Amino acid sequence: MTALRIVADSNLPGVETVFSPWGEVRRVEGRALQREHLLEADVLLVRSVTRVDRDLLEGTPVRFVGSGTAGLDHVDRDGLRAMGIGFAAAPGANANAVVEYVLAVVGAVDDFAERLLNGGSVGIVGCGHVGRTLAARLDALGIANCQYDPWLAEDRLPTPGSLAEVLACDVISLHCELTRQAPWPSYHLLDAACLAALTPQQLLINASRGAVVDNRALATRLHAADAPRAVLDVWEAEPRVDAALLERLALGTPHIAGYSLDAKWAATRLLADALAEFLGRAGAMAGALPSPEAIALPGHLAGAGLWRVLLGSRYDPREDDSALRALVSVSEPAQVPAGFDALRRHYRERRELAGSRVHVATEHQREFAEALGCQVTLG
Repeated sequence: MTALRIVADSNLPGVETVFSPWGEVRRVEGRALQREHLLEADVLLVRSVTRVDRDLLEGTPVRFVGSGTAGLDHVDRDGLRAMGIGFAAAPGANANAVVEYVLAVVGAVDDFAERLLNGGSVGIVGCGHVGRTLAARLDALGIANCQYDPWLAEDRLPTPGSLAEVLACDVISLHCELTRQAPWPSYHLLDAACLAALTPQQLLINASRGAVVDNRALATRLHAADAPRAVLDVWEAEPRVDAALLERLALGTPHIAGYSLDAKWAATRLLADALAEFLGRAGAMAGALPSPEAIALPGHLAGAGLWRVLLGSRYDPREDDSALRALVSVSEPAQVPAGFDALRRHYRERRELAGSRVHVATEHQREFAEALGCQVTLG
């Protein structure tokens, strides 16, 4: 079996463990990756910061590209097909991580957790892997939700709603792909007119792609006395960050919603399986992550307090918000992009709550933890 020459984004975990039996792995910083790095490469493994197109790949021996992401707007798939290059992504690998980010944000901003547990609703824009997973979690928690995705037939949506209905919910969570394609482009889907209709009693969360929301219009809207609350994990000019917009947000984070260690490993394993199928080889043996530390809940916790403690035991978005604000406050604007990438590149080992062992003291806690996908023991 001929050894493969593999170039991988420096931020993809587990690549050596999974791919080294097949050949040599060389790491390159994703945003710095250029055609010259691929002149002696058979396989390219990237994340969303690398634009993959004919300019990058033409004249190289690359036969297969894998992207450890769900979003695909950074890859020219038609161009790859025309060049005879195989391609695979990792749809769904980070879905639970993004969902837990959204739920942690709800718990961290004002009293939105209380509102949702007392009859509030969540509107979901985009019902792919993340949107469906979020809807399922909310259903398990008994929280009303509806979904808007015009690219899908209504019978494929758990609870279909119009865009107006979704934008009338207490919490609005964006999970659509970025596209300019007619008849339903998502570019600036939330424009000045949509944003003007939102109220101070609503929370807008964007963990999809930055340009789904018109960031300039959002900055203007957040200046008003009747502005909604807003949280951004993605930015229209990313990795540049609009400091004035960040100042007005409830929370701002550096595109890390899906950056759990579990999600990254799942993506690497999916790419290994796809490469094996492309080459007609046996699948690589992927190393397993150790189980995270078990969680023990005190008996008095219930309702929104339980929400905050249980989600917060694995992830607190205020830490990432503080890190991003600190970066922007001490850096010259030209230095922010490198700092933004550094926050992502050196991101801590964040584990997911789903699958975690949780010791509960009450039946209410058991139901809540199980709704979040935990392995529960009572007593």
